[in-house]
Amino acid sequence: MTSLAICPGSFDPITYGHLDIIRRGSRIFDKVIVGVFNNQSKRPLFTVEERIKLIEEATIDLPNVVADVSDGLLIDYAKEKNAQVILRGLRAVSDFEYEMQITSMNRKLDDNIETLFMMTNNQYSFLSSSIVKEIAKYKGNVTDLVPEVVEKALMEKFK
Repeated sequence: MTSLAICPGSFDPITYGHLDIIRRGSRIFDKVIVGVFNNQSKRPLFTVEERIKLIEEATIDLPNVVADVSDGLLIDYAKEKNAQVILRGLRAVSDFEYEMQITSMNRKLDDNIETLFMMTNNQYSFLSSSIVKEIAKYKGNVTDLVPEVVEKALMEKFK
């Protein structure tokens, strides 16, 4: 059986923290789908199409990683793709509380799909897409926070 994991998020934009989890997940699973989900409570900077393109360019060296999009429930998407695992990154204790609620609900909806939590590398424990956008908005240096393709896209957005 081929192992398949979904790594969900809004990825607005993808950061080195996200890539840390995706890269490490790609060494564990035969295939990782980076699932772009629209969080209705957030106002995205990048369109879904732009986010998919940035993810594809940032993961071009990972042949078993693909980007996809869904507007529905994560658990329904995972079932549709026959995924065995939902791969989530954790930065801090505050992430765990939120993720535990989501995981508990997902288990209630389908207890055949496991959630695997992976601690992000310490150097990215402070990193979020929101912080990156704020820095870029005020022309700060995001070189060490996002891939070059994302940095260029941010500079274009905030020109």
